Amino acid sequence: MIKYLLGSLFGILLLTGYSQSNKKQQAYSQIPVVYSNIVPDSLGNLYFDNGKLVEKETFYTLYNIRIQPEGTQKGILFNFNNTDFSGTIYYGLYPKKLPVYPELVFFKKSAKIRDGKAEINISGLNGRYDIAGWEETGKAMLGYRIVNSLGRMIYDGRLIVKGKGPFNVGLSIIEGPFVNRITQNEAYISFTTNKPCSPFVEVNNHEYRSMSRMGNPPGDVQHEIKIDHLQPGSSYVYTVHFGDYTETYRFKTSPKPGTKKSFVFAYTSDSRNGAGGGERDIYGTNAYIMKKMAALAVANHAAFFQFTGDLINGYSSSIGETDLEYANWKINLEPFWHYIPFYVGMGNHENVVAVFDNGSKYGVQIDKFPFNSQSAEKIFANNFVNPDNGPKSEDGAVYDPQPDKINFPPYAENVYYYTYDNVAMIVLNSNYWYSVNAKLIPEIGGNPHGYIMDNQLLWLDKTIKQLDANPDIDHIFVTIHTPAFPNGGHAENDMWYNGNNHIRPTVSGKPVATGIIQRRDEFLNILINKSDKVVALLTGDEHNYSRMKLTRKTIIYPDKYHGKKLKITRPFWQITNGSAGAPYYGQQQLPWSSSVEKFSTQYALMLFFVDGNKIHLKVINPDTLELIEDIDLN
Repeated sequence: MIKYLLGSLFGILLLTGYSQSNKKQQAYSQIPVVYSNIVPDSLGNLYFDNGKLVEKETFYTLYNIRIQPEGTQKGILFNFNNTDFSGTIYYGLYPKKLPVYPELVFFKKSAKIRDGKAEINISGLNGRYDIAGWEETGKAMLGYRIVNSLGRMIYDGRLIVKGKGPFNVGLSIIEGPFVNRITQNEAYISFTTNKPCSPFVEVNNHEYRSMSRMGNPPGDVQHEIKIDHLQPGSSYVYTVHFGDYTETYRFKTSPKPGTKKSFVFAYTSDSRNGAGGGERDIYGTNAYIMKKMAALAVANHAAFFQFTGDLINGYSSSIGETDLEYANWKINLEPFWHYIPFYVGMGNHENVVAVFDNGSKYGVQIDKFPFNSQSAEKIFANNFVNPDNGPKSEDGAVYDPQPDKINFPPYAENVYYYTYDNVAMIVLNSNYWYSVNAKLIPEIGGNPHGYIMDNQLLWLDKTIKQLDANPDIDHIFVTIHTPAFPNGGHAENDMWYNGNNHIRPTVSGKPVATGIIQRRDEFLNILINKSDKVVALLTGDEHNYSRMKLTRKTIIYPDKYHGKKLKITRPFWQITNGSAGAPYYGQQQLPWSSSVEKFSTQYALMLFFVDGNKIHLKVINPDTLELIEDIDLN
């Protein structure tokens, strides 16, 4: 008996040891080879320098907040399945005939969230309050805003409600429709529904059906529909059919290349949440000022809106929380995005992080992995419909430790370019494979804020050569989140780091050959010396507006810099506009400050008026409509 018990105990210990060893081996296989010094314990938990990999726990995720309510006799019941959640739901009906730019309005009453539940009384929205006509048709579109017990706005939503009592929630578009990727012959319409369905978009009596979106089959809740065989420079009415409901809007295709008709486009960045309460922070984004930015752009007949980085607060290890912030950004702009495309690029606040808790305030933060499903780049691509014509990734670069395997995040839909008539816009990502603490990069690996890695730079060079050779393109704009020359708020990083060229990525424990100042110069050489079509570098990151003219007289190096120096062959504009609602920065004195011709801390929307070979820039405060500056760029 004793021998049996001892044998069993030995067997259990052996199995336990095997199980723990197996977990450790599986954990090792999950660690990207491009990182260093990340190790698992026997249970498979990952550590870096005694800091354990942790996942943020938060109730505030898109999937906990954007729930499907239940119908009741009087209205609809929200059950958040969290008895600790309390607050208020404000609500109201959309009119039966939607306005051109439909947006949320509120009834005089609200619903209290108690013990995680709240009931909206639709039957009380009758008589003179029934602007939707539900008493007659048994159908209405309801808008609502969820606010927590501290008064922070969490989410704005909308739903189709059916019935005259009892009520139920019908098939609804809960995000969109958005107009994306406009060309002379095509457009993409994207939207999200609350239930799986097979919708279609009608244009000129032709039905266009849903494509697969990010691996989701047609009939799912995320929909992307390609509209093709269109005529250049033409306006089209489009109607989205979902269930027994429709929504109708309009878009316009871009002109035939080389037409050179006058048009306008808009630019800004940095709309992450601001201070001051209210709509300056609808969970992660400054909705107050961004809506005004979009309205001003549309009022000036902008053909498209380029927004490059720091849409949201970000820096979360929770994908669900990141998705909630992205949803708030998109929904806020819906009334205008129904008509014109918004092209978006990544900034540092779009970072989705793997966090090693070492006891410091933020821990050690690197790009979340696995890269093909959880990286910041992948989550960004899941949330937007941008062109997919950029480089694949940094795989295959000289520093790739396994050229035959996928070791880096994708560039899909976060590095790309598009054209509109005689203008090309190249969108870059200076926060690719981003590790937050530059001082720790030599130990753990990753890419510092502001650094453009090799494959992206090679793609940029190739793309500009192609556009330079295109006779229909007169003007090229390059946009990236981080300035080559910070002027107010980011002297310690961007492409400068106080002149420290030692800053660079580390891959698999090895620093790459080129430092940040050298890489900045290689970048500028492509834009300025190798092309005469690039008009300006459009950046953000610094929460202000500045226009700087770079010339051969501009001082761009620290004292006693011993590296090779770039010679500027022509005057060139760097225009920074991070004035879309994030907390402001004042101007700093830097070697090139005398080349800064304009600096402002006001909210600022840039409007580029393109007329053939001429480009005129107007910069306007969308909150006060004050003209900040008005200047010819060529």
